[in-house]
Amino acid sequence: MVFISLISHRVSLEEVLQWSQSFEKLMATKYGPIVYKTYLKTEYSDENIEFWFACEKYKKIVSQRKRMSMAQKLFKEYIQPQAPREINMDSQAREAVIKNIQEATQSCFNEAQKIVYLHMERDSYPRFLGSEIYRNLFLTLSIRQKALVSMKEGE
Repeated sequence: MVFISLISHRVSLEEVLQWSQSFEKLMATKYGPIVYKTYLKTEYSDENIEFWFACEKYKKIVSQRKRMSMAQKLFKEYIQPQAPREINMDSQAREAVIKNIQEATQSCFNEAQKIVYLHMERDSYPRFLGSEIYRNLFLTLSIRQKALVSMKEGE
């Protein structure tokens, strides 16, 4: 509940309502991914969003040497079978990543990132919208907004 109290001072009710419109809108906001990641931790599936953000960071690496190093880290952490934070993907997609990381292009994780995004969008995002975290944040902001409206009307 402490998290809700902290984050509710940073987001607006309008922003939280936008999150329910689409997963894309949730991910496009500043605090949406933070709240969503907090929820994923309760499901023990935050490796998905961690991988997604790591891919976003990876794409921005200019140096081929640094990209090669990061590609190996991402592979060992998320892609290889029995990886510490293994993401859920079929063997065909995994083989494509293995082939693609040999050259460590900026797009070598695109397919895996897309798969993870779709998993989040289809599976955990609908549960997030019904979660205690989302409902409590929405309720807290709704009550706060009603109180502000009441105070303004009483002026």
